[in-house]
Amino acid sequence: MTQRPKVTIKDVARAAGCGVATASRVLNASGPASPDVRERVQNAARELGFSFSSRGRALQSSRSMTIGCLVPSLANPVFAEAVQGVQEALAGTGYQLLISSSNYEADADSDAISTLVEKEVDGLIVTMVAPARSSALGLARERGIPVSLMFHDPIDGLPTAHVDNFVAAREVARRFAELGHWQTAFLALRFASSDRSRNRYAGFHAECRARGLPDPTLIELSEAEANTPELLAGILGSLNGVTAIFASNDFLAIGVQSAARLMGRRVPRDLSVVGFDGIEIGRLLEVPLTTIETTPEAMGRQAAQSLLDLMQGEAPVQHPPLPFTFRAGATLTRPGAENRDDDQVAPWPPSVPSLKTDLKQG
Repeated sequence: MTQRPKVTIKDVARAAGCGVATASRVLNASGPASPDVRERVQNAARELGFSFSSRGRALQSSRSMTIGCLVPSLANPVFAEAVQGVQEALAGTGYQLLISSSNYEADADSDAISTLVEKEVDGLIVTMVAPARSSALGLARERGIPVSLMFHDPIDGLPTAHVDNFVAAREVARRFAELGHWQTAFLALRFASSDRSRNRYAGFHAECRARGLPDPTLIELSEAEANTPELLAGILGSLNGVTAIFASNDFLAIGVQSAARLMGRRVPRDLSVVGFDGIEIGRLLEVPLTTIETTPEAMGRQAAQSLLDLMQGEAPVQHPPLPFTFRAGATLTRPGAENRDDDQVAPWPPSVPSLKTDLKQG
């Protein structure tokens, strides 16, 4: 007796002339669809004998109906919001999300991806260290597991949901120049392993040169330095003449404000600070943070939709960068009297250690 071929939701979508996500919404009654599309999907499912029960769906498709999602951290609201966007895009498709975080460590990235592959996920949505060089991610792709990226700048063969980090960083340099800042610095964490941080510095550096400013000082921070205001204050104290700092993310920018207070310097009178990401807590600070505001939920939705398209057999499509805005807070102004030696600027606290810092120019 010949076994009847298994019917998948992809078959239904193809017969109805729509996408898998649309077919899922109709059959699961979980979202909007036009009357015409709804009728086509229902007719196709009936004619093909498709059952949309959760158990039947997994058996029919020979899939696990799970998608792996790897992000550096869920403590950073940017990544948490992106995951929320992924979940919104997957609603009604029948897929469950398996979430993992790696704390920005390459080995943890590889372990997480290997674990997700072992769980036979049907696709991967990732933000990680150096995806183009990841052997674990390469192995997943060799096994036919579709991959979609979030936050990363474009990589050949891998769709990514992102903002143009280079262009956004140029906007920061433009704002600094227009306000009269001459000596600037860029603070980065994990600079060597983060394509996002490197491209932000590249854009910032390019615009400084285009406007005749000195090359910005590049400060590469360790985890301890970034998370300890006393250590960060020691580093900032070595930046003679710097009046404006561009931090590679909002958490670093907030850390700069804390370190400046330890130094007896006020933001923005003595030191202007701009971050990147636009996390909501930046609005709630005593001195609201000036930053590049992105749309992480939109990134998550776009990454998930790209993955669904790949899982339908479509070729990878590189979408244009998502929009960003320059959010004017209260941490950026014209340079003040940062070199004064009068009593208005408190001396350094004795607890601040003297540090040797790897400062690189241009």
